[in-house]
Amino acid sequence: MLVATRVQALEAPTGRVVLTIEGAIAHTNQGSKAQFDMEMLERLPQHSFSTKTPWYPSAVTFTGPLLRDVLAAVGAKGNNITAVALNDYKTEIPVEDATRHDVIVARLMNNRPMPVREKGPLFIVYPFDTKSELRSELYYNRAAWQLNALRIR
Repeated sequence: MLVATRVQALEAPTGRVVLTIEGAIAHTNQGSKAQFDMEMLERLPQHSFSTKTPWYPSAVTFTGPLLRDVLAAVGAKGNNITAVALNDYKTEIPVEDATRHDVIVARLMNNRPMPVREKGPLFIVYPFDTKSELRSELYYNRAAWQLNALRIR
């Protein structure tokens, strides 16, 4: 289980909301939910890696906050995440993945924002090239492009 190590109020987004987190969370800014605009995600520590994926012909560089930092920002208290895409695609991600692997909520691809037609604006990506176990259908299926919501339970 992931537990937040810092207690802080979650500011309200001032721009267009790109990510909503709900469920077993301690820090909210919109009723029982936590909403983020792109600027709020940019203020979290940023990480980048290049990796090959099944969706692109060559390695791609992704940049964004670690999933575990996003979860910590909302005080996530669950063991499971349902990631939901704009087209209502859903995938289940164990919270343990966020602690075991440097999974990022990518907001940039090759140093550029991702429009919706290019799998954006957010994309949960595993560092597939770092461990052979990550290069499998199990982890490819846990990646979620056009991400717009996380449900923690």
